[in-house]
Amino acid sequence: MADHTEEKEMTKEELSEILKVRREKLAKLQEEGNDPFEITKYPVDTHSNEIRDNYEEMEGKTVCMAGRLMAKRVMGKASFANIQDRNGRMQLYVSKTDVGEEAYAAFKKYDIGDIIGIKGFVFTTKMGEISVHVKEICLLTKSLQVLPEKFHGLKDQELRYRQRYVDLIVNPEVKDTFLKRSAIIREIRNFLDARGYLEVETPVLSNIASGANARPFITHHNALDIDMYLRIALELPLKRLIVGGFERVYEIGRVFRNEGIDIRHNPEFTLIELYEAYTDYEGMMNLTEDMFRTVAQKVLGTTKLTYGGYDLDLGKPFERITMVDAVKKFTGVDFDAIKDTQEARAVAQEHHVEFEQRHAKGDILNLFFEEFVEKNLIEPTFVIDYPVEISPLTKRKPSKPEYTERFELFIVGREYGNAYSELNDPIDQRKRFEHQEAMRQAGDDEAYALDEDFMTALEYGMPPTGGLGIGVDRLVMLLTGQPSIRDVILFPTMRNLEK
Repeated sequence: MADHTEEKEMTKEELSEILKVRREKLAKLQEEGNDPFEITKYPVDTHSNEIRDNYEEMEGKTVCMAGRLMAKRVMGKASFANIQDRNGRMQLYVSKTDVGEEAYAAFKKYDIGDIIGIKGFVFTTKMGEISVHVKEICLLTKSLQVLPEKFHGLKDQELRYRQRYVDLIVNPEVKDTFLKRSAIIREIRNFLDARGYLEVETPVLSNIASGANARPFITHHNALDIDMYLRIALELPLKRLIVGGFERVYEIGRVFRNEGIDIRHNPEFTLIELYEAYTDYEGMMNLTEDMFRTVAQKVLGTTKLTYGGYDLDLGKPFERITMVDAVKKFTGVDFDAIKDTQEARAVAQEHHVEFEQRHAKGDILNLFFEEFVEKNLIEPTFVIDYPVEISPLTKRKPSKPEYTERFELFIVGREYGNAYSELNDPIDQRKRFEHQEAMRQAGDDEAYALDEDFMTALEYGMPPTGGLGIGVDRLVMLLTGQPSIRDVILFPTMRNLEK
């Protein structure tokens, strides 16, 4: 079904004329005392899915619905139309005999995109389509724009992100992605709440940017006359709460990193961090695997999915491999056999891995991992035991103190989670922060800043603790099959349009 008056592509001039006509229609309605914008409410009692899912009970029942007019076919004294509400579309049968001559004449002037209200009874047409036989109809909102696919199709990806409201109207699968996103976050909460975790909120504005290797956004507080930072992580405030006696805490919230934009990165994104006293990174691995499996089963009804062209099963045990062994597996280079930074730099040069003067052996191991390993980790894999140089908030491994009890989870070449046995030794922590400060002075503007209040908290004593951070947007991408982070953020950050 289509409104044939607007079906073909239009020139800019034709579009301009149609927009003019719509405004003229509104002005005439207002002159006649029928301004739709004066209507404040409508007694909706039924949605489209309720009718389809319960047709036997709904047949013949009078319903009151509202939605956006998406199609209209006028046929003399009777017409068919489609409206779209929050749960889908419903066909309408509208006749002059039922709604009256005046209301039918008004209906014929409605435009695609208008929001209307109807009352009528549920029936099935001769063609077998579930519909509503309209008895009353009214205009609730006049649309002054033309839906994009009516004149050029919604082909422009940039337009879809900039005008998400239009994207949601014309692409039902987009709406489904965000319904699943909401369900994913809800199931994460259910999972953690059932395990005794307490959800908390911590400040978005901070006097110091720390807790992650990232450039912050800087703002200014006028009353205090101080620069402040939008948080780049949730870690340090949550660990203060562990010090304070909350043994299991989590937060799901926005964090902000002043970095580039690509299919995996948006400057503003959603992160979940959780901390549990008296456990370690092994406990966090078990919890992460269980969480991914449980959320997938709850939201998708299965642990099996396809992403990036690969078939995955989150129900299978996740692989575990050390960073050293992973690099050795894909390059043949054994960093355990490399004695020092000088030797590591020589090996990097042999393999054409670029490094900076400030990089030590552990940094170069990580560069090898990023260059040669990440892209090959297809099945869910925990990469464990990261070098201490790139893990300033993590406990050292007692058996190999140059490495830490840390893991990251990789699936189809992308990182989904980062976790530690949290460093709770304040003396060691200060040394790590001081090393980070030296890195900052050497030009690394993503190095951690020293947080003196956090240091004080550690000196009061933090119990052995496991911590985990998961990028919620990437998890949503995985479970909805979306290739870009922009496809799972309702309003992604966009460049300014050229004037």
